[in-house]
Amino acid sequence: MFAGLKSALGLAAWVTLSLCFPFLVGAGKARAQAPVPATAVLSEIRIQGLKSLSADQVIALSQLRKGAQVQKADLQAAADCLLQTGLFAKVNYNFQTKAEELSVTFQLEESPRVPVYYDNIAWFGDSELNDAIRAKLPFFDGTLPDGGAVVDQAADALKEFLTTHNLNVQLEHELLASPIAEGNVQRFSVQQSPFFIASVDFSDPSAAASHAVRQALADSVLGKPFSRMTIDLFLAEQLRPFYIQKGFLRVKLGPPEIRLTGDPNKKLPEQLPIFVPIKTGPVYRFKDVTWSGNAILSTITLTNEIGPKPSDVADGMQIEGAWDRVREEYGHRGYLDAKVDPVATFDDQATTVSYAVSVVEGPQYHYNSLVLTGLSLIAEKKLQEVWPVQAGAVFDKQAFEQLLTKLQTRPADVFGDLPLHYETVGHWLRTDAAKHQVDVLLDFK
Repeated sequence: MFAGLKSALGLAAWVTLSLCFPFLVGAGKARAQAPVPATAVLSEIRIQGLKSLSADQVIALSQLRKGAQVQKADLQAAADCLLQTGLFAKVNYNFQTKAEELSVTFQLEESPRVPVYYDNIAWFGDSELNDAIRAKLPFFDGTLPDGGAVVDQAADALKEFLTTHNLNVQLEHELLASPIAEGNVQRFSVQQSPFFIASVDFSDPSAAASHAVRQALADSVLGKPFSRMTIDLFLAEQLRPFYIQKGFLRVKLGPPEIRLTGDPNKKLPEQLPIFVPIKTGPVYRFKDVTWSGNAILSTITLTNEIGPKPSDVADGMQIEGAWDRVREEYGHRGYLDAKVDPVATFDDQATTVSYAVSVVEGPQYHYNSLVLTGLSLIAEKKLQEVWPVQAGAVFDKQAFEQLLTKLQTRPADVFGDLPLHYETVGHWLRTDAAKHQVDVLLDFK
């Protein structure tokens, strides 16, 4: 059947796909070659480049089957199918023929995945919801890609699961920033949840005894519609600072739980009591800090920004603020790209913490131009008159931010009694690393 195409190496055709051009395929067609017969028996499917998925799982996703009669269009359709799942950032394949059989090799690059986050589906625990998705997607491990067919399939599995339990609710999913960690989460939630947060209790009584914590609970959590994200944001933004400023740098908060008493088979009440387990860990004391990569700012200058001295309780909020102060000091000197990367080392026996901070200072920028939109010519002239940086001078980010604060909160300090009608000031710094120049763009709306 393939007699006209046989050679020592066999026939090979390569097709490359990317997320930007998922249908730009068939690159091998440009090469002159003999006509390819319509079909051949698919004898072998090889998968390369896998990290978390198995070859069998990928083959199932491709919808190819060994022993089936296939043609080039079927291989292309399989590659398209793999790419559209969202599980792969790149899908390449080549195929070879020998006698009346065809073998195909897929070279894959898996896409990064993010954790699944069940926000307000209060009727079920995470494990039950995970099992519902896994029944439809056997490879599901609690994470999903940013988008693609498998995200929609996971949503469909949850919808079917809720329907089988007589819950007529509308399920939604979206990619959001994680409230408790770096990166994003794939959040699943229902519209118009019937549940509200009645109370929040903590395993550590010192949290409940704090007036500031109780006030923050009353303001942002209690009485609100039940949402794990609402609770987690409170833990991250309100409760975590309460602990780390006292030296509990490795405190573990949550995850929050719905704590009900009585018959577990009864219908859930509308008002839900929440319990938050807390493991404070030890109080750490500051030991020292070492710096690397800094040339413009001395080690003494940088260390003076830290705050706590050796043997002081390590106030985590003060220390986190120190890294921001260092970045601001670099910005004051025109180093807008400066990166400050602290790595903490904990000595659990001595209960001390040390920091190794690497600094990448980057280029020093000089001010080039100011681009204004949304102001009258008279207003533009007044703003130019008070602009704090001269053309060609080192760009002072602190002076720029101080002026920006005036524009947003005290415009009369800049424009006097000139009538103005704007509510927001969009602001961008457009840097040119090659020329070491920065343009400031302000948009008044």
